[in-house]
Amino acid sequence: MINEQAVIIEFNYGLEEDEPFYDLSDKLRVVVEESGFGEYDGHEMAMDNSDGSFYLYGPDAKKLYEVIRKTIENTPFMKGANIRLRLGPPEAGVKEISFILNLN
Repeated sequence: MINEQAVIIEFNYGLEEDEPFYDLSDKLRVVVEESGFGEYDGHEMAMDNSDGSFYLYGPDAKKLYEVIRKTIENTPFMKGANIRLRLGPPEAGVKEISFILNLN
């Protein structure tokens, strides 16, 4: 399985405590691994907890996003996150779908 497609989630965090961030990181890792649709490649968090990113890779970014969609939609700090689905390898001209996650 070639994991050239990507789901990249960039979000504002702004919470003092780290637990919600690491809880979501752990949930994403488990959901993706159990689905068999790709891999959770890790995360970044600003030193001041202002914002962060999650990186997931798989053979089909749309399917991979569907696997994690409910998990991120049930996480309050994900509201307003920028979701990017890269539909090919990391090179110039590859189609991307980008949208803002609006939670009710």
